[in-house]
Amino acid sequence: MIKCVVWDIDNTLLDGVYLESAGQPPAPDPQLVAVARELADRGILNALASRNPPEAADYVSEATGLRFAAAECGWDSKAGSIGRIAAELGIGTDAIAFVDDDMLERAEVAATRPEVLVLTPEDAADAPGWPDFSPPVITAEARRRGELYAARQRRQAEAAAFGGSRDDFLRHAGTRVAIRLAGPDDAPRLHELSVRTHQLNSAGTPVSEAELAALIGSAANMVVTVALADVFADDGVVGGAVLERNDDGSWPVPILMMSCRALGRGVLDALLAWLCQAARDGGASQLAVPCVVSERNVPMRLALAAAGLRAAAGEVGADGRALFTRSLDGPLPGLADWVTVP
Repeated sequence: MIKCVVWDIDNTLLDGVYLESAGQPPAPDPQLVAVARELADRGILNALASRNPPEAADYVSEATGLRFAAAECGWDSKAGSIGRIAAELGIGTDAIAFVDDDMLERAEVAATRPEVLVLTPEDAADAPGWPDFSPPVITAEARRRGELYAARQRRQAEAAAFGGSRDDFLRHAGTRVAIRLAGPDDAPRLHELSVRTHQLNSAGTPVSEAELAALIGSAANMVVTVALADVFADDGVVGGAVLERNDDGSWPVPILMMSCRALGRGVLDALLAWLCQAARDGGASQLAVPCVVSERNVPMRLALAAAGLRAAAGEVGADGRALFTRSLDGPLPGLADWVTVP
């Protein structure tokens, strides 16, 4: 799935060249602006990468009425701009599409970043009908994604200027994390998370709404959602997990996933701490999380390690997963005072 479309400005989003216009810059291209707006309604971010001065981005935003999650205007390579946009948004470059009218710019990006989907403006006009741009479910959180990334930028700017620790800043920002038992209405959002999350996804594969609904309705499982909010924005449901009850002493967590928007905000730490406590309260002596081992989900594996879960060295199964476990004897990770639990 494409998570972000990076647009050129000249002869792409604008019907002309910004720096070559005398007095009044070119008008927006109505067809491509409509495409960008349609994709935004599907939860796909829009960004800019253009060989123009920074004020060109301000003009395009005002002229089109579009919200851009990131803008790279300057004279560096477009491939470099795409890399910085991906880092700023916390997404992989393989989830980015790049639209440019210039054949040489497209060729440079295609050669340097072959994982990026490179499109002509004519291609982009048809993109809303392609599967890569058609999420199977579009939730309220998805429709607000552009707004939430704008809030993320404000949060990061204030955090950079803040003098205290991460926990001090989270408290300063009024962070609120709510873990609760999932109901049938949560299945669409949990399915969407299973499709869209890669860095913070232990399973690594989408889980259908029907499968999730069955898990939510099963007495053998505890399915939870995690909601996140602070003074900058209400992010809604950003994560979820399935904790499997059994009489074996080791309770597995077959599904553990979190939006990358929650990265660094204490949410995954809180969920793992609660899973440990809930398993021990249920009589388990060990928590076990099977986790895909890939370059993409290093943040998930780091979070598991920080919560005291360890995988045996070199033991990766044929399915590409390693089993992370921790004993539930002795002290467990604590929950911050801004976390509410079921």
